[in-house]
Amino acid sequence: MAEVEKDDYERLLEEMLQDPEFREAWEADEAEYQMRCAIIEARIETGMTQQQLAAALGVSRQTIISLESGKYNPSILLAHAIARLFGTQIEDIFLFEEEEV
Repeated sequence: MAEVEKDDYERLLEEMLQDPEFREAWEADEAEYQMRCAIIEARIETGMTQQQLAAALGVSRQTIISLESGKYNPSILLAHAIARLFGTQIEDIFLFEEEEV
């Protein structure tokens, strides 16, 4: 199997992003990925394990695992508690998008 060059990947992605439906899905996934990374990075930077973070927030370790894997979106209260614990604003970790009415 031929090795795919990074340039090939970037070229293909650029082509695919021309499709508005693909771009919308890509951007939605990218925002969610950035949120998950922000939680993981903040936890690691503070030297906390998932269990320690869960205990500090009063939730289960499974809740933290679900947040970090993108399977769960926190309530506004939990999002606020996470941001406060890490000494940051909610917007610095969580991306809120307005739904079209």
